[in-house]
Amino acid sequence: MRSSKAGEVPKSSQPAKEKKAPSFPPAPEALEVMVYDNHCHLEFEFDDSLGVMPWQENLDLAESVGIKGVVQVGVTLESSKWCAELATKDQRVLAAVALHPNEAPLYKTKANLDAAIAEIESLAKQPRVRAIGETGLDFFRTEGEDDLELQQHSFEEHIRIAKENNIALMIHDRDAHDQVVETLLRMGAPEKVVFHCYSGETDLAQICIDNGWYMSFAGNITIKRNQHLRDSLIMAPKELILVETDAPFLAPEPFRGCPNAPYLVPITVRFMAEQRGEDVNQLAAQLALNTETVYGSWTEGF
Repeated sequence: MRSSKAGEVPKSSQPAKEKKAPSFPPAPEALEVMVYDNHCHLEFEFDDSLGVMPWQENLDLAESVGIKGVVQVGVTLESSKWCAELATKDQRVLAAVALHPNEAPLYKTKANLDAAIAEIESLAKQPRVRAIGETGLDFFRTEGEDDLELQQHSFEEHIRIAKENNIALMIHDRDAHDQVVETLLRMGAPEKVVFHCYSGETDLAQICIDNGWYMSFAGNITIKRNQHLRDSLIMAPKELILVETDAPFLAPEPFRGCPNAPYLVPITVRFMAEQRGEDVNQLAAQLALNTETVYGSWTEGF
């Protein structure tokens, strides 16, 4: 997902603008076996450039089509605080907290960045914060030696925090596959690593398989040009796959360009089952099991 400016108030606390919000797609047929959305951004609920749906309504609609719960993911210090708080308000929500890779350079100095990371570290100790993320490397938007050094330092510190708290690490990897893998291997990866919105070719999929890292597939797997994502899905062991929306981004076909939301997960699950030649109910059960293996129980600590 995209990052905001350092210190920006999460979108959930900003007033809606006047222009008309984009239309959400119709709800798909409900899944018979419930699954989880393991990566979404409900803090964009009041950003009418992306689609407006209050978080309670969002979760209610998702539950009605077979989505048992979500992992609400932070990208700034402010949004991470919001995620952690939301997870204490609704049993269907667990939190992930982090500074997005593109957020780190905005702190300008290592001292400023470390002060923010210290607050992320404090949030990570809360019982319903179950992942550090999204963190990683992004060479698509970040350039320049100084900025890249801050991004690398932030990634390494987030890895440390995940390991020390024995929680999952949620990876943002854009145009940086080799460097992300090198960092994980050099630092020593946490027990549970999730490549959010998996974007690699089959060579990265094999690395994930070899290391027991999870590959989380979003709606962009349905786009025709992304055969490499489908090939990676097909070769992945059933124990290492997850499903997500990255909502409000990456709506699946045929709704590409519309705002995304957790209630659209069934479209991606059915597509994944078709690609793998598996029964939808069996795949859904496996996805639910995998998600609980990574993040734990949604009822614990509530």
